Amino acid sequence: MDGSWIKSTCCAQALLGSILLIAPDAARAQSGPVETPPTWGGEVWSRPRLTGDWSGVRDHLGKKGVVLDVDAQMMPQGVVSGGKDTGMNFWGNAAYTLNLDSQKMGLWPGGFVKVQGLSSFGDSIFADIGAVVPANETWVFPEVNEPSSALMSATFTQFLSPKFGMFGGKINTLDLAFTRFTGDYRSQFLNLGMNIPMAEALVPISAFGGGAVFMPSESLNFSALVVDPSGTPTDNDVTDAFSDGIMGIAAGKLNIKPFGRDGQQRLTGLWSNKERVSLIQDPSNIGQFLLTERFPLLGNPGPILRRLAERFAPALLNPVQPLNREDSTWGVAYGFDQYFWQPDNDPKRGIGLFFNFGATDGDANPVKYSFNLGIGGNGIVPGRPDDNFGIGWARTEFSDNFVPALRQTLDLGLDHEDAVEMYYNAAITPWANLTLDLQVINPGLNRALDSNDNLTDVGTAVVVGLRSYMRF
Repeated sequence: MDGSWIKSTCCAQALLGSILLIAPDAARAQSGPVETPPTWGGEVWSRPRLTGDWSGVRDHLGKKGVVLDVDAQMMPQGVVSGGKDTGMNFWGNAAYTLNLDSQKMGLWPGGFVKVQGLSSFGDSIFADIGAVVPANETWVFPEVNEPSSALMSATFTQFLSPKFGMFGGKINTLDLAFTRFTGDYRSQFLNLGMNIPMAEALVPISAFGGGAVFMPSESLNFSALVVDPSGTPTDNDVTDAFSDGIMGIAAGKLNIKPFGRDGQQRLTGLWSNKERVSLIQDPSNIGQFLLTERFPLLGNPGPILRRLAERFAPALLNPVQPLNREDSTWGVAYGFDQYFWQPDNDPKRGIGLFFNFGATDGDANPVKYSFNLGIGGNGIVPGRPDDNFGIGWARTEFSDNFVPALRQTLDLGLDHEDAVEMYYNAAITPWANLTLDLQVINPGLNRALDSNDNLTDVGTAVVVGLRSYMRF
């Protein structure tokens, strides 16, 4: 069987990229073709990876369909004014990734495997900012705001034709959120609200699942995915998957080129039949709700809100009535990106606009709707073809049903949260990037507990950061 069509298209990237509405050229999406250079060696400042070709071993493995990478990020960030408190801390992570190509291994065409583990380390400034949406996406995995290690993904993809493929395994949904200008926390925005529609707060970060994609043309593709709605990065027991329902995701993506400039239109829908605790509760249920429900993409705000209730509104934690529940949840999202300037014959460079919007039922999801918009650019500085930049604004609007009694009693706010972020990412070498990042965040919480458990006002936070990304 001739599998040359696999090499001549980017259909594997398009396969899993389209699931969460990403660009088909997202190099770190789930299992698919991995580009290998003629050699991993060369001069230290020009080679693709810092450690080179391992005396020829890495080149040999690459030609046989085996690619092993170790990547590291180091991110000092600080609150220089506002927030709940000022201060600076250091956070980082390391990812170890194995990609296999069945055809290059001499087996069969169209098969790809990706396995990735990740470790996080250090201390974050999440508590100092006082925001609900994490200002650094890497704070939410593998564990929320805790140094930890986990298997983030282990996927197998099989193409049955140039237009149809199937995939399954443990899927890292955050790595599926890449678009041209957002979604890549390694080289683009850091704030989670800038990288994904926060209306997708109930989508598990890492979960067992599978799906398929159909690509009737180069410009159009459709996909469908089903995942375990309760999956977590640290849960590797496949026998537990789908024990409490499913989460289904369906998506469509259209590549367009108005006036000769690249753009995308994206639409997705989410639905789950997992029974969840409803946001609509008797006030006496607040305590149990805050202990029961976890929202990793929102930094799991339950324990923080419970501490506030215990300290200042204990009456809201009195005898608990049976919890109201929702037997299904849904969400929709739309997005686009569009270059408005591109140099001739160079599709990798240019300046463009992006916009992403998501909405939910607001009955089990604390987020009613969210959006982000801004400008992004690639390779616009003369002599710096691999640099990129972005300026954007993200808003997260919380559901009116999200702990209303506690919000009103303590004047907590929790109506919405805004973040403005700008960054410049400089490619120092092919294996090292350095990013300057500035964020101005108007936190969703107006008030929070300080280190002495006293209620303090939370002001607009100015957050500065530096991100280094190295590939070994």
